[in-house]
Amino acid sequence: MSTLKILLQKEFKQIFRNKTILAISIVAPIMQFLILPLAANYEIKNINLAVVDHDHTAYSRQLISKITGSGYFRLVSYTDAFQKAYPLVERDEADLILEIPAGFEKNLVKENSQKLFIAINAINGTKANVGGNYLGQIIADFNQGIRLELLPGADEPGGITITSTNWFNPSLNFDLFLVPGILALLVTMIGGYLSALNIVKEKEVGTIEQINVTPIKKRDFILGKLVPFWILANVVFTMGLLLSYFVYGIVPQGNILVLYAFIAVYMFAVLGLGLLVSTFCQTQQQAMLIMFFFVMVFVLMGGLFTPIDSMPQWAKWITYINPIRYMIEVMRMVILKGSGFKDILPQLGIIALMAIVLNTLAVFNYRKTT
Repeated sequence: MSTLKILLQKEFKQIFRNKTILAISIVAPIMQFLILPLAANYEIKNINLAVVDHDHTAYSRQLISKITGSGYFRLVSYTDAFQKAYPLVERDEADLILEIPAGFEKNLVKENSQKLFIAINAINGTKANVGGNYLGQIIADFNQGIRLELLPGADEPGGITITSTNWFNPSLNFDLFLVPGILALLVTMIGGYLSALNIVKEKEVGTIEQINVTPIKKRDFILGKLVPFWILANVVFTMGLLLSYFVYGIVPQGNILVLYAFIAVYMFAVLGLGLLVSTFCQTQQQAMLIMFFFVMVFVLMGGLFTPIDSMPQWAKWITYINPIRYMIEVMRMVILKGSGFKDILPQLGIIALMAIVLNTLAVFNYRKTT
């Protein structure tokens, strides 16, 4: 223990002497945590809409007002010819074109039927799909209002009435959905990158050879490299929880000690991966590139930006060895659902197994001789 204590003192002195590491470890996560949730949002707004109105009646103007008043669409063109609106799509100045045919109001009143034409710029598939759905829902709501106006009896309820309630996030607040996941990503990146660079930096400076000639055991050496960044990651995690509360108003519904119990084991797994990578590399550039590859795969397949259930089967199998997947799941379970320790045991067991395997490999792969 005295050997480990001396190693820990050495590591902490190196960390606090290096202002760059402190800035990367403390300042960068805070700035990212304040900016990313505000910029990353699943709710698509400011969809550019071009309207081609051949009717110019009260109903057509009412429909246009309803669409632009929804807050999702921005009217960029109002014309009477499709040929004038189409170039806007070609120049990416319009995402959708709504064409209202002549006789729109007349056909609605007399024939109770009318078709509208919607052209969608599908270069941005997500924006096109969501924008088309938004527009379809607004038109359907407008149609229902017209039916109630023309046919007063149309508002009589049917045999089955369906009402829905959004559990755990009733207001569909995207901050509640995004912030826990972004905090999981930041803690993973900080722990993974810094631990991957640690041993490699000793190799580049040349101090690794001085350590190798001492009677320090490989186990103690790895622990000395791991524990300081484990503590640093927990500090960053605590700061993230405080920012979540004071900036975004997010209060964990579950016991916060459950989160700390999981993050304690989780960081051993992430740091173990970083240390394992560092034992293979000779330069910091190599370590950074290898960790960048792993982190990018983990982030994109972690379930934050793309639901895991929507992935193909082969991708789902890969996510089972993705630690970020389990971190995001536990963060949402505890913060949103109020899950307890018993509920996260499956995720905790898998992460514990990853931590044991990765750190064991790091110890065995570290060589005290060259």
